[in-house]
Amino acid sequence: MTTVLRHTPIALALALMGQAALAAPPILAPTVVITGTRVEQNSFDLPMAIDSIDAATIQEQRATVNLSEVINRVPGVAAAGKENYTQEQSLTIRGFGARSQFGVRGVKLFADGIPASTPDGQGGTGLFDLASASRIEVLRGPFSALYGNHSGGVVQVFTEDGPDRFTITPSFQAGSYGTTRYGLKFGDTVGNFNYTASVSRFDTDGYRDYSRSQKEQANFKGRVQLNDQSSLTMVGNYMRQEGQDPLGLTLDQLNSDRRQQGQAALSGANGLRTAEFFGARRTLENTQGGFVFETALSQRDSLRAMFFLGNRNNAQYLALNAVTQSNATAAGGLSTFDRNYWGTNIRWTRRLDTVTLTTGAEYERANEDRRGYRNGSTIANDNASTSSNYGFRGALKRDERNVAEQTAAFFQGEWAVQPDFSLSGGIRYTRVDFSTDDNFICASNCSGAAGGAQLARANGDDSGSTHHGAWTTAFGALWKVSPATNLYANLGRSFEAPTLIELAYRPDGGSGLNLGLKPSTSMQYEIGVKTFLNDRTRLDAAVFYIDTEDEVVVGTNSGGRVSYQNAGDTSRKGIELAIDSRITQSIGAYASLTLLDAKFEDSFRTCGAPPCTTPNILVAEGNKLASVANKSLYGEVTYRHAASGFLGAVEYRATGRMFADDTNEARAGGYGIASLRGGFTQKSSNWTFNQFARIDNLFDKEYVGSIYVNDANGRYYAPAAERTWLIGLSASYSM
Repeated sequence: MTTVLRHTPIALALALMGQAALAAPPILAPTVVITGTRVEQNSFDLPMAIDSIDAATIQEQRATVNLSEVINRVPGVAAAGKENYTQEQSLTIRGFGARSQFGVRGVKLFADGIPASTPDGQGGTGLFDLASASRIEVLRGPFSALYGNHSGGVVQVFTEDGPDRFTITPSFQAGSYGTTRYGLKFGDTVGNFNYTASVSRFDTDGYRDYSRSQKEQANFKGRVQLNDQSSLTMVGNYMRQEGQDPLGLTLDQLNSDRRQQGQAALSGANGLRTAEFFGARRTLENTQGGFVFETALSQRDSLRAMFFLGNRNNAQYLALNAVTQSNATAAGGLSTFDRNYWGTNIRWTRRLDTVTLTTGAEYERANEDRRGYRNGSTIANDNASTSSNYGFRGALKRDERNVAEQTAAFFQGEWAVQPDFSLSGGIRYTRVDFSTDDNFICASNCSGAAGGAQLARANGDDSGSTHHGAWTTAFGALWKVSPATNLYANLGRSFEAPTLIELAYRPDGGSGLNLGLKPSTSMQYEIGVKTFLNDRTRLDAAVFYIDTEDEVVVGTNSGGRVSYQNAGDTSRKGIELAIDSRITQSIGAYASLTLLDAKFEDSFRTCGAPPCTTPNILVAEGNKLASVANKSLYGEVTYRHAASGFLGAVEYRATGRMFADDTNEARAGGYGIASLRGGFTQKSSNWTFNQFARIDNLFDKEYVGSIYVNDANGRYYAPAAERTWLIGLSASYSM
């Protein structure tokens, strides 16, 4: 708590500075959001914790590559990368999603109203194109239950509408460790058609050895105004990223050389080999698109229908030795999947004088071809002395077709009981179905190796199916104490089914899906206040408590392969605070603070290295959830000089300690880092020019940015970069 007490004066100082500006003209405009209730409303008047990040905050003087550049300013939210693009960035809300090894679990993602999460609840923030984003909405707490199979919250990214006239904006950035980004954004309005398009390419050599990565991205949004009542929006996006995987580090490796690549053990005489020896790397490609039709049926009724489809495919080479891969039921050292998915939803909204009602139905489906191959050589031992034995596709070790479906219906509404009192609530039923058809069945030669004792073992038929269904509810009340202050309270029941990735491997090392894994269910409670301290300063505060049953946790984690199991009950309780102040027309300040206590309420046993038929390591009652920081702080002061076109800012982000494993025997210490940025804008006729420079980790702090939860080999730590620099240029031309 000492660290928090040291930083809270920042927030208090911002409040006092806002009070000093009481007589100034109002400049804080209401923020309109749709995520909380599915209809446009002022976030100030909603009984829930919901934040919106505007386009200027997202795009100005930032790389616009990773969501973590901006979303960590939201209280209760944490995003981090593992300093390589093979794992994707993690995203947690109030501690949900922390168990994820790559990508996002437990948080629902949307891009322009189209799911960026597949039906099983798995998603990735890499699909979001920040260079063309108009805003990001973040919903936390009980009302996220009305979006289905997840528990922590909802994140929606919305693309800009096209400009009134044709505008084209090329951009270029360069920075530390060979980092470059080329981008081009353009858009126009032609008659009743409006569009925005953005393409970019990002490359970096990486902070650590063997961490070169690249990312290509494209995003498009077009809207046709069919008539006065109806519109059709078309959305399409593409993302391809590939990178070398330097693996995690042990504590000794971290202390000796934090930039080195991780090492994995071979069972033969060669001892340890680096990630490069195994060719550890990943290629991920995601393409999706959809249509949204909206129409006003009458003055009170409106209808929205959406259809989308996409493909996500992945190939990941893991650092697994030949003996491990030779096990008859092992899935090899190269994991691939090719996933086609699609979905549709429809909703109807009726607005009455004091009541707004919304009802709808959804269906989503994903078909996945998942295969495993040997990583490289077909030899059954590790006595080879050259790296040519690894890093290429070998014999088939796994072949299955998996299907995930989500079917849901929901109803929610808002009722203005009195001018100063309103109620909101909803109910939803969600059913998630999983099935697997195993095509890799053999009685002998199941190892894919040329020889060895494992050949006689069989690999049977692991086909199977399971389903999970649940009613989820949310209810909230808002009391307008005064025109400047709202109090609210809410509660809800949510559930989170396991994803296909979490079902992919069994803790006992056997083949086939882990169909015994159950969903977790949560009861969430929240009270909060939203108030304008004056016409230039807004304060939001929330206190929450979450009780979860059958928490899904990491069972085993070794060689890039992770299995999951159910623990007992967990609890999350915390405080969130955010203050936004426009001190003068030139100076602005923002700060957010989160205190979070996430722990196991029941003891349970977990596994070390697989195979693990009987969990044998005790996780004690009261232990903290791994990869959840106990506190975090974000602060920013901006200065704008209109006459010269200058904009600058100082940013500060601090995070408390977090544990690397559920036994709480390994931990990553807290840290605080500062950033400095500044730049100029010039306008001349139809041209607008921008230049900026920024320095991150200004004081060259050495810290661990994220962790690999419960890694069986103790390779928990992903060190973050020390001081880095970035410069950017753009030129916008409007015809």
